[in-house]
Amino acid sequence: MRILIYSYNYHPEPIGIAPLMTELAEGLVKKGHNVRVVTAMPWYPNSEIAPEYQGKLYLTENCNGVKIQRSFVWISRERNFKNRALFEISFVFLSFFQVLKGSRPDVIFLTIPGLPVCVPAAILSWLYRTPIVLNLQDILPDAAVHVGLIRNPKMIRLFTWLENFAYKTARKISVISDGFTENLLEKKVSKEKIIEIPNWVDINFIKPLEKEDNYFRKENNLDDKFVVLYSGNIALTQPLEILIDAAVKLNHLDDLAVVIVGKQEALERLEKSLVEKKLPMSF
Repeated sequence: MRILIYSYNYHPEPIGIAPLMTELAEGLVKKGHNVRVVTAMPWYPNSEIAPEYQGKLYLTENCNGVKIQRSFVWISRERNFKNRALFEISFVFLSFFQVLKGSRPDVIFLTIPGLPVCVPAAILSWLYRTPIVLNLQDILPDAAVHVGLIRNPKMIRLFTWLENFAYKTARKISVISDGFTENLLEKKVSKEKIIEIPNWVDINFIKPLEKEDNYFRKENNLDDKFVVLYSGNIALTQPLEILIDAAVKLNHLDDLAVVIVGKQEALERLEKSLVEKKLPMSF
């Protein structure tokens, strides 16, 4: 089968959606499928295009049997609406011309976020008479609206329209949790469209260490603590304040430590919440 994976992120980006899409693509190749990936130049998580990819509009690579077709994206470390809009527009338009440079796929595997890419994917689906399998890694715009990233009513309506358009044009929708399924059903998405497939992990590589001689516990003075750990992305769409609220309610437990480990995108927001609640916490 000829499979087209349409994703904002791919190898060599080390975290987020990229490792998932990379493992999926390479796994499909091992099963005998012909896989090509249309993606951006590597930019995540540093919000800048990797040095070896800078100055290029388009680039085609082959890695572990996967054909990777990359396009330029506008990226800036300054987070505002203008830069985000330029990022989305650059990927939507430039990736569309890149995706046409290849054979007709039997299926389009489209990953969200972000939402605007559902438009070129739908055009490709119509041109090639090819079904779309929509892979939801986040529910947009719900997450962005919930944390206040999108407040303009017109923008909320636009992204809600894009969300409904993405669901309508997909043959199947792959979700990663029960909560996602419930969210889509509340939005009148057909139950027959929805397939629940949790994200995977290599349990031979990622597994708990024993408490004794545990370097992480020693480095962070956690040897005698019962640790509640969040490890992962600390972005604006993760409402991690709920962990702080939980820690406040459990503050009477002296041996409890709530620990958040990750990148620093929302560190100032969390530290402000800690100061307000006068709660010691480790990052």
